[in-house]
Formats: sequence, structure tokens, C-alpha cells
Amino acid sequence: MCKRVDGYMNSDYLIIDGAQGEGGGQVLRTALTLSILTQRKIEFINIRAGRKKPGLLRQHLTSVLAAQAVCKAEVDGVELGSSRIRFSPGEIKAGNFEFAIGTAGSTALVCQTILPVLALAAERSTVLFEGGTHNGMSPSLSFLQQSFFPILALMGVRCKVDVYSLGFYPAGGGKWQITIEPTAAFNPIQIVDSGSHFANKIESCAIHALLSALPKRIGDTEVATAKKLLDWQQVSSSVQQVSSQGPGNSFQLSIASSTHRSVFEVIGERGLAAKEVARRAAARVSTFIEAHAAIEEQLADQLLLPIALAGSGSFTTTKPSLHTITNIDVIKQVLGKVFVVEQLTEVLWRISLHNDELKPR
Repeated sequence: MCKRVDGYMNSDYLIIDGAQGEGGGQVLRTALTLSILTQRKIEFINIRAGRKKPGLLRQHLTSVLAAQAVCKAEVDGVELGSSRIRFSPGEIKAGNFEFAIGTAGSTALVCQTILPVLALAAERSTVLFEGGTHNGMSPSLSFLQQSFFPILALMGVRCKVDVYSLGFYPAGGGKWQITIEPTAAFNPIQIVDSGSHFANKIESCAIHALLSALPKRIGDTEVATAKKLLDWQQVSSSVQQVSSQGPGNSFQLSIASSTHRSVFEVIGERGLAAKEVARRAAARVSTFIEAHAAIEEQLADQLLLPIALAGSGSFTTTKPSLHTITNIDVIKQVLGKVFVVEQLTEVLWRISLHNDELKPR
């Protein structure tokens, strides 16, 4: 029997409610990836209902179009502002792709939508992205390069990145390419080593300020403030001027471990003092070190899907965000994989993939 949902007759579409949890674009992106890999038709409703501007913005529209391109999917309702679409995946096809957002929207998030798919394709793929690389509302290209891609390499996914230009909000203009080598499967990971262990080693820590069309004194102030707040006076630091279409500032504190580099990034914006930018980044570092966690909050959210595809894995982290919990729920709904979230101490959590699976609905 067909099920009617707000005027649609559905017989074989899984309904994904974009209003669930934090109600943002991650619901859409995760479900798109899993739709392709499971060959499951999905109907999205209430897309980004939890945002001030609901529906598909340019970066979300580009994610859908990218997902469509890598599997020749049949789609319906895919246009700017749409709050409801249908996605019927086809066969995964490796190749050379180009996706331009046309704004400072996140190219990193578009990449993450199709990367797992192309990694499991039969041949090598290259993807050229144009748009935002550091916009403050999503993981940056720096985060992908230093944190996410090294973990993927441990899981058997090999990527090569070529950066041609960076793109800050609101001008955008970033351009970069990723080459994705095929792999037969994702390898499980267990990452539990305390980040505070590595934070106690001066050579593991770094401070980096990226500036575009802004005075160097801004980066100098950020660096000096962070060193004072964290007592990182001997830590390596740098202020780098980069070329971009518009002004921008990315301030990054990082801690290298045996598996990856934890990046704590704050994007400067008009009206936000350089000292406040540094203070926000330093506060995130302090929380991470206090928890004795292995994975910081942003990376924790991004690792869920690869671990689900691997079929096993766990890590320790700080208190899971609503973003993370929502992602867990979407993976459970589409893939039937169950993550267990355990509070180990007042400030430390462990997230692990449960061995028992639910039958996908």
C-alpha cells in the first residue's frame, strides 16, 4: 500500500524529515551519501527547517547536484529554496567532475557529500570545486587537510589535494581539486589516545593565522593573545598572507597526534576583535585538553559516516553536539547502524558503533 505524505504518494521512498534534530544541511548530505551507497530512494521533506532561511541554498543545491552527477540519479524538485525533493540513485560512476557553488558556500561540505561514494567507485576520480573554503559556518579546507583526510587515510581512503586559491566569506572565489583513489572498503578505526598528552609537547602544538587583504597586525594580535591565554609562549607560530577575492581571516590553533592534527579554527568577521577571535579558539582548546579526549567536537561529527561504512570503530570526544546526535539518528534511519554514546567522565564521552544492526526501514 502506498503512503500519502502531504500530497505525495510514496511506495518505495524512504522519508527523511529535515526538521529533525538540529534541522540543518547535514541531514540532507548524510542521507544523500547513504542513498547512493545503499541504492535507496529517498524523499526529503522540511529541508533545513531549523534555519533562518530554510530550503536549499546554493551550497546545499550544489551538494544535491554533485550527488546526482556521481550516480546519474533521477531527481525531482531540486531548485533553490526547495524544501522538498526526491532522489533516486543510479549506478556509481567515477570520473572527472567540476562543481561551482557561485557563492562563498562551503566547498568542503559538497566534497564530503560525494567523497565516500567516489572512494568506493571502481576507478580514480578528480573533482574541482569553486566557492568558499573558509566561511566560519562549516568545516574549512584547512580542517579537511589537517584533520579529516589523515583519518580517512588510516581508513584506506587516499586523497590528494591541490589548492589554487582560498575563498573567504562573503566574496568566495576559492578553487581547489581533490584526486580520490578507489578503495575496496573503509577500515575500522579506534582512536582513544588523549589529546592532552600531545598538547603537553610543545612540538605538537602550532598557531597559525591566515590573512587576506588585511593588516598583518591582526594576525600578530591573535597569535600573541592565544600564546598568553594557553601559556604557549614557546609554541611555533606564523602569520601568513594569502591571495583571495576578498578580505578574510582564519585563526587556527592545532595539536598534532599520532593519527591526525586537531584543528581549532575561528574565522574573523567584521566587528569581531582580533583578541576575541583568539579567545574563542583558545577556549575550544582548553575544553579539549581538559576532557582528555582524542577527537575534538567538529571532527567527531565528521567521522560518524566513515565509521558506519567501515562497520566498526570508536573514539573519545568532548560532549557531543546536537549536530553529532542528529547525524547519528540519520545514519540509524537510513543504514540501520547504531552508535552508542557513553559519558565516561563529567567532560569526556565515547562514541562507538554497536555490533548489532537494525534492519533499514
